[in-house]
Amino acid sequence: MASVDSTGSSVSRRLRSGDLLHAGLAVALLLGPWSVGGLVVSTGRVSSIEAMNGSTVLLPCIYSSCIGIKNLYFNWQFNDNGTKYKLCDAVIPDDGEVPWVHVYQDRVEFVGSSESNNISILLWNITFEDEGEYTCFARNPKEKGHNHSAIFTLIVVDQMKEVDNTLTVIIVSVLGGVIGLVIIVMGIKALVIHFQLKDD
Repeated sequence: MASVDSTGSSVSRRLRSGDLLHAGLAVALLLGPWSVGGLVVSTGRVSSIEAMNGSTVLLPCIYSSCIGIKNLYFNWQFNDNGTKYKLCDAVIPDDGEVPWVHVYQDRVEFVGSSESNNISILLWNITFEDEGEYTCFARNPKEKGHNHSAIFTLIVVDQMKEVDNTLTVIIVSVLGGVIGLVIIVMGIKALVIHFQLKDD
């Protein structure tokens, strides 16, 4: 039978709730580094680009990790209607160390720098067949093999669309006209007041 204190609450019940609290804190401390400071890769604010056939395109990707990296593996893959082709891959031994990049496609060039956590690539002389999704993938053994990926979409066009700025021109013209009208009215008002004061 559990003992009861002066307030009437069970001591054993309190002990069990204290054990649960300690267990919860232990789990939070153990899982904290993996959930808060995990590896993240990103293609930046823009996740797609429209480029002309025959041009050269930068496929951006950066990685970050709060606890640092050790033998970080990364690769770029192209998704061609469900079939993935590896464009390049490498292992970065440590923060700031230069990776030895293996390039598997002729028109791909690694332009990143491990000093700035940059694992971007250039795609030279693009064609319509290059249109699609490109995946930047990274895995950090220092975080128990935690991995992350980001997708960048390339759209290849024959010619760039001309931006229709007719609406902008109309808005600017109307605003300019209104401001000009206000200045003329204020000028006339100032002249009328000036002549009235002169007559007085």
